[in-house]
Amino acid sequence: MLDLTGTTTLVTGASGGIGRGIALRFAEAGSAVAVHYHRDEASAGALVERIEAAGGTAAAFAADLSGDDGCRRLVAAAAAWTGRLDTLVNNAGVQPVEPLPGMSAENWRAVLDTNLTSAFSCTQAAAEVMTGGSVVHIASIEAAQPAPGHAHYSSAKAALVMHARAAALEYGPRGIRVNAVSPGLIDRPGLGDDWPDGVRRWEQAAPLGRLGTPADVANACVFLASPLAAWITGHALTVDGGVSARPTW
Repeated sequence: MLDLTGTTTLVTGASGGIGRGIALRFAEAGSAVAVHYHRDEASAGALVERIEAAGGTAAAFAADLSGDDGCRRLVAAAAAWTGRLDTLVNNAGVQPVEPLPGMSAENWRAVLDTNLTSAFSCTQAAAEVMTGGSVVHIASIEAAQPAPGHAHYSSAKAALVMHARAAALEYGPRGIRVNAVSPGLIDRPGLGDDWPDGVRRWEQAAPLGRLGTPADVANACVFLASPLAAWITGHALTVDGGVSARPTW
């Protein structure tokens, strides 16, 4: 049921971190993977080589997703590559830290455009070329519980969850399912050195006692794209090791 052989998946922001893990997992499941990147061509190329070395199929696609035209060109190129598009994973995003009181409207819009509007445009474009299929937004547990300095990011992620529900409602008649995955803190190289106190507090708060990995997020995405989730749409799947279950009072 998790065999996606014969399908094509587009992963935005796939050149690093969570996006890389998602692309690798879809390739392992048999899907041909369109690896999107903005500037890091070397990392995208290395990811394609890694997938191909393991027997998978992948190709890198460059695009600036800050505007509607870039999103539409990316989706068109990915669909033309294999002649089909079955899954879109809207992973591209940024997470700057900036206090809300002094935040400029320009910086606010930049985060919303990258994290939210790009998903809107890519989803709209994908729905025009998909025959059924699945769209997965990468949101965040910050959609429900913001962190200081993340007002723009948390607002974008909250809107992304609602967009998934709205898109599920309107694209469902076309056989297109739209869901969101809301990760908690995902590990990366050097995170423990950069933020030791935060990592320690997370590990203490999470019932499963560890940070997440890109593979944890990727597994949720593959599940939502698979036949096992054929009757799941408009849902936000939390992947956080249980930390959201921790009482806040």
